[in-house]
Amino acid sequence: MANPQTRNQSFSKLRTRTQSSGGTPEAESIEKRKLSQKRRTLPLQLSMCGHLSPWPTYTSGQTILHKRKPCSDDSRNRANSWQQQPLSISKPRYLEQLENYLRKELLLLDLSTDSAQELRLQPYREIFEFFIEDFKTYKPLLSSIKNAYEVMLAHQREKIRSLEPLKAKIVTVNEDCSERVLAMRAEERHEISVLKKEKMNLLKLIDKKNEEKISLQCEVAKLRKSLAEEYLRYLTERDARKILIGDLNELRYQREDMSLAQSPGVWGEDPVKLTLALKMTRQDLTRTQMELNTMKANFGDVVPRRDFEMQEKTNMELQEQLESLRGDYEEVRKEHEMLLQLHMSTLKERDQFYNELQEIQRTSTPRPDWTKCESVIAGGQERWLVLAEGKNSDQLVDVLLEEIGMGLLREKDFFPGLGFGDSIPPFLRFDGPVKNKKPSKKEVVNLLKDAWKERVAEEQKESFPDFFFNFLERRFGVNEAMAWAYTIFENIKLFRSSEIMSQFYAVLMGKTLESVYINQKDTLFHLLKELINADTQNEGSITMEQFSTVLKTTFPLKKEEQIMELMEAAGWGPDSSNTDMLNYRSLFTEDEEGQSEPFVQKLWEQYNSEKEAYLEELKQELNMEPLEEVTLLKMRGTLMNIDPTMDRQTLSAYLSQAYQIPAIDVPLDDEERQGIISVTLETALDRLKMADTKRVGPREPEQAS
Repeated sequence: MANPQTRNQSFSKLRTRTQSSGGTPEAESIEKRKLSQKRRTLPLQLSMCGHLSPWPTYTSGQTILHKRKPCSDDSRNRANSWQQQPLSISKPRYLEQLENYLRKELLLLDLSTDSAQELRLQPYREIFEFFIEDFKTYKPLLSSIKNAYEVMLAHQREKIRSLEPLKAKIVTVNEDCSERVLAMRAEERHEISVLKKEKMNLLKLIDKKNEEKISLQCEVAKLRKSLAEEYLRYLTERDARKILIGDLNELRYQREDMSLAQSPGVWGEDPVKLTLALKMTRQDLTRTQMELNTMKANFGDVVPRRDFEMQEKTNMELQEQLESLRGDYEEVRKEHEMLLQLHMSTLKERDQFYNELQEIQRTSTPRPDWTKCESVIAGGQERWLVLAEGKNSDQLVDVLLEEIGMGLLREKDFFPGLGFGDSIPPFLRFDGPVKNKKPSKKEVVNLLKDAWKERVAEEQKESFPDFFFNFLERRFGVNEAMAWAYTIFENIKLFRSSEIMSQFYAVLMGKTLESVYINQKDTLFHLLKELINADTQNEGSITMEQFSTVLKTTFPLKKEEQIMELMEAAGWGPDSSNTDMLNYRSLFTEDEEGQSEPFVQKLWEQYNSEKEAYLEELKQELNMEPLEEVTLLKMRGTLMNIDPTMDRQTLSAYLSQAYQIPAIDVPLDDEERQGIISVTLETALDRLKMADTKRVGPREPEQAS
């Protein structure tokens, strides 16, 4: 029997040649011939009777040929002889060699590729080839079985290969159909909404026409009734006029006859001449009477010019008085509305102050004696007086906590690493103790200023946390960057009263956008530039009147009270005059710990209060619950209502921040897409609060001053 190591090497070479041949029919025939040659070196292990060993069937007490046909007597006899052999016979060496070969081949396979199943089938195919070559009696049957399976596998591969393009096409067609269905549904919803609006308009129009029809019918009925009454009155008047004319003619004729009878000289006249004169006189009387009736009809309602001019003059005077009274009424009405608003705001403030008073009275405690802190704070009484100057109790508590925290922070030599969790900021992901560098507050402030300068100067391609860690690596090296990151983070988290530290911490933790800090610095630079332009003498100082004018020009939306607050923070007092000089450059200085002057602090305090008021006005205008969805269309309309002078670029920026979409992709002209995009009101307001959100112009033109 051949050496097992030599046989395994032969199997490995055979597998390599089989894989390199590509599985073609010619390669398979060549491999079959080589396989038969190799199999001659692997003698088949036989049983004691000269037959193939039926292990492990006889070892378990069962017959391996229990599924064979009953016509095979020889098989039955061999099975009976196998059952009589002892149970202690070991596994045949040939079987062990085949199992070892199969196990090794499976371990050597690379199952990470797409054809892993094909490669896994190859060792079993080779084992089956060994059986075909060794079992000469069953070789035709086994070969036909193998060929049938190979043909079926090849057919299935071709079928799968032909179906792959159809699968991709089905996916593409499915996506196209889905998009078409969504587009058709959106179009149907739009058409339905348009038809509903048109239906409502038509129903309103029908109701209006019906009301007009009813009113016209009533008016026609009234006109018919009045026409019938006028017609009867005119008929009666015509009949009465005819009767009156007949009576007048009869009386005239009687008077003429009586006058002729009383005048004796009349009989001497010619009767024909008298008759003709009487006829002409009657014609003149009729014509004169007709002219008189025409004059009465045409000029019966005519007013004399003198009376008309007097009435016109009186009318003009009354008209002027009416216009004057209307103007006075509008002014009084506006003053009344303003007083009502002032009254309502005063009532609200009164209720708010009353509630605050009640709360203070309920929760108030005796005022602490802050002088006790002088002996605890490093620096004694002098430093405590500097720290406590101009601060209320809440701010003094913050100062005291910062001092205590600073002492505890300096006692620490190492910080515990926070690990590599997803919730940990990238610049703090470290496992193990981190050394505390223990810098002074001045050193931390200077380091943050340098970081801001470098951040503003670069193109801002990376996120702010990544930039911060890269800045520390460039400044202190790769090995020391993590220690400085932990040290600076703990310091800026502790000193919340420091403006630069609190702003840097807010931007670093994603609570505020860095554009807020940059825009604040730009605002200070613009204000300083305007003050320098107002300083025509270039002496570094201007009058308080000039300072007030520059503030109103730079901040046109600020109220007069806010301007006065800024002037008071700059040093203007009740006893000051407009001609007092102000050193404006000193307003923009900072101490060694980065603390700004009261003027700059008041400016940022007003900025934050204005932002909160603007967002509160937006929330009141939307009139929605915090968790209710607000669409981009409604948000756009509300922003334009409360800030009508807002330009398209600013509007796109606000909507982009609120809905977290690129500014260039904001559909300002597509109302259908605006009605689809939505977020909750609370989320939108929180996102706007993070950005540099402020009013662009006055809400109403008449409110601009």
